Amino acid sequence: MSFDPSRPFNDLPPLPPGTEIESKAILRACIGARAAIAELKIAGQLIPNQAVLINSIPLLEAQASSEIENIVTTTDRLFRFANEVGNQADPATKEALRYRTALNRGFNTLTKRPLSTATAIEVCRTIKGVDLDIRATPGTALMNEATGAVIYTPPEGQSLLRDKLSNWERFIHEAEDVDPLIRLAVMHYQFEAIHPFIDGNGRTGRILNLLYLVDKGLLEIPVLYLSRHIIRNKRRYYDLLLAVTADSSWEPWILFMLQAVRETAEWSTAKIRAIRDLLDHTADHLRREAPRIYSRELVEVIFVNPYCRIGDLVSAGIAQRQAASTYLKTLVGLELLEEVKAGRENLYINPALLALLSE
Repeated sequence: MSFDPSRPFNDLPPLPPGTEIESKAILRACIGARAAIAELKIAGQLIPNQAVLINSIPLLEAQASSEIENIVTTTDRLFRFANEVGNQADPATKEALRYRTALNRGFNTLTKRPLSTATAIEVCRTIKGVDLDIRATPGTALMNEATGAVIYTPPEGQSLLRDKLSNWERFIHEAEDVDPLIRLAVMHYQFEAIHPFIDGNGRTGRILNLLYLVDKGLLEIPVLYLSRHIIRNKRRYYDLLLAVTADSSWEPWILFMLQAVRETAEWSTAKIRAIRDLLDHTADHLRREAPRIYSRELVEVIFVNPYCRIGDLVSAGIAQRQAASTYLKTLVGLELLEEVKAGRENLYINPALLALLSE
């Protein structure tokens, strides 16, 4: 079967792949990736308030995954508008924030059902902010950004796409003889090749990667910053995806994904430990310099919300508005926070945490 990028790839082979996906090189790489993921899972347990992590690293993932699709915003803008209802953010920031929302919703669905096509649809709908479904109309094609040439035309026909997604589901849940991290690489390729939606497939696929790791118990919360590796190797990422399609070149692709898991797990672990150390240092400083207002909950609020508002302290049950304002101004006086005016309200920024997350 020869691959023609201009024709719908309706002959996309079902899973499992018909070639070797557990070579010695792949199995060796898998050992290192599994060890790094296990260490990340343990590191995530070092911060008892998981909201500190859920509100930080997934936002970095949202930023990077969106940037892969040329939707560019900044860490500062993401955190500023992350918890603002009806915010005035620019369109790129709003779209990146929808990625974070989609990841959280997908994570919450795992308590009700395993990862599935329904999960993918809900995730993509949230990312795009529209009530979409599996592609039903023809005409979707992926182009070379520089030349405009067609490089891939995904399968067509809603019934065919649903059949291929059903096969995808069975593989990720039933191929228990294949290591979950190898299945992760295979499932990510297959989802991108099926390309089930008119738009949002890349971001949906990257969210599904994180949800899969949680679904299989390799992580407790989705804090693997996997898009960091992809955006740093964007051209190679797309070249390797295409090589699987054109030449069934599975080994280089799986090795790339295992390296991505290992390196980003190591990075995420180091970042979590740095967040924990900064949180402990901040708590010690506040306890020493302002013991009358100190509480661990107060410190955690300014880490859950790096752009903190008086209402955040009220909502957390730490203090009423007047006392909450006094607490935040005390933190400003201790140079733990910076106060800035934003319209009619003040924002209290945690500069050390933002600097750490932006490094």
